[in-house]
Amino acid sequence: MQKSPIVEIAKKVNPAVITIVVSKDLPKIEGFYSFPFGGRQFILPRVGKNKREEVKIGGGSGFIVSKNGYVLTCNHVVRDPTANYTVIVEPTKKYPAKVLAKDPLIDVAILKIKDHALPFIELGDSSKIELGESVIAIGNPLGEFEDTISAGIISGLSRKIKAYQGPAFRATSLRGLIQTDAAINPGNSGGPLVNMEGKAIGVNTAMVMGAQNIGFAIPIDYAKKDLEEVMKFGKIKKPFLGVRYFILDKQVAGANKLPVDYGALIVRENLGESAVVKNSPADKAGLKEYDIILECNGKKINEETPLADLLQEQNIGDEITLKVLREGKKIDIKVKLGERK
Repeated sequence: MQKSPIVEIAKKVNPAVITIVVSKDLPKIEGFYSFPFGGRQFILPRVGKNKREEVKIGGGSGFIVSKNGYVLTCNHVVRDPTANYTVIVEPTKKYPAKVLAKDPLIDVAILKIKDHALPFIELGDSSKIELGESVIAIGNPLGEFEDTISAGIISGLSRKIKAYQGPAFRATSLRGLIQTDAAINPGNSGGPLVNMEGKAIGVNTAMVMGAQNIGFAIPIDYAKKDLEEVMKFGKIKKPFLGVRYFILDKQVAGANKLPVDYGALIVRENLGESAVVKNSPADKAGLKEYDIILECNGKKINEETPLADLLQEQNIGDEITLKVLREGKKIDIKVKLGERK
């Protein structure tokens, strides 16, 4: 009986698919005690004084893309800047990992581990993928089942979703995604989506809760540019404006009695932070909280063409023209973009 070509692909790529363990140095729990309140009993941890231990708090997948230890994964897998990250290549090979760069706009992160003879996956060309093409998703679902392989097809291209992540379940808009029916589960995030040549064409990022066989991957071409910049400059070079904002639509505008139902409303997300970053290009140009940026270089800002996408079309040092609605009046403001730190 002839074996499926998936068998050979698995042998080729599996060694380069890794598990990422997220841990923190936390106070050691030495037991539990019961706390009565409101007629109910609550069980609370008893924390030891001056005793700490390394505790696993999460995990995900990733894959090695060079023999000297560059690793691709998802930004949301390594979003905690205070955590420690360990890469497990195989049960006997574990490496501390350094997060070199994160790109939350496309949900990609680049890590580095120290070695010079590692297995790696070759990157493909996501611009050439077609509907119906066979693909394989590989990862560490539920943080328990290493090197799990699921096969399927490309179900859709250029998909747009809102992903909810983090303790506060903050929504992030992701665009241009590859849709696949290859099973993707929690813990698969950051693993590769590979074609039948064994080349990575995507980074698995999300699944639809309550649905079956609807998963999404970030096209590998999105990650390639970030990877090239990190290898060359040690960081991702992105143009920077320096505002926190919310994209308006008819529902939000109606609920808040705003004069327009499109644009980017400059507003802080949390107490204690600024809507306009101090000494940023936006601050120097005079942008203010509650300004609504209607256009960038003549292009209307809305959910289909958000400000973040328009800024990514520019280069560091470019001067852009923003049409801004301030206190009922439209004004043009010129801003020279800086570099994201």
